[in-house]
Amino acid sequence: MSLQRGRKVFAVLLLSVLLLTTACTPKAPGRFDQVQQESTKQKSGQAVAKNATQGSEFNKYFPKSGGGYDRVYTQEKKGFAEATLKKDGKNVAMLSISDTSSTPSAAAKFSKSTNKIDGYPAVEQGSTGTAVLVGKYQVKVLSRAASFTASDRADWLSKFNLDGLAKLK
Repeated sequence: MSLQRGRKVFAVLLLSVLLLTTACTPKAPGRFDQVQQESTKQKSGQAVAKNATQGSEFNKYFPKSGGGYDRVYTQEKKGFAEATLKKDGKNVAMLSISDTSSTPSAAAKFSKSTNKIDGYPAVEQGSTGTAVLVGKYQVKVLSRAASFTASDRADWLSKFNLDGLAKLK
């Protein structure tokens, strides 16, 4: 019986040593670990620029409700404000103003624009979006209903107080 007991003790000891050595070995870095460390150290890749305008500053430049349409603010944060445009209780469009100082590439697409709305460069963004660049601010209208056309988007962009927004610093 002592031989059988000796084997059990040896097996338990061997298993304990095996567990101890594998549990204490350092984990090899994963393929994303280095990238994660670099990105957390960066200051330049932050989502919102320090000098971005507060979203609450944009609200006064949005078009007013009227003509069967209701404007409902949905989001406001540093560098961005958004409102839903509703008609008969249905969401027909999204209206937004964003500060492009956080995303300079957003402003670059306007450099070759030949289309203008109220004197500001305008671009079509896909089949459902129209935007204008007012200084460093992008003003955008996105269709959320098939009945809300590119012409409707341009009309609503004209209803923003674009000249007032141009004076915002």
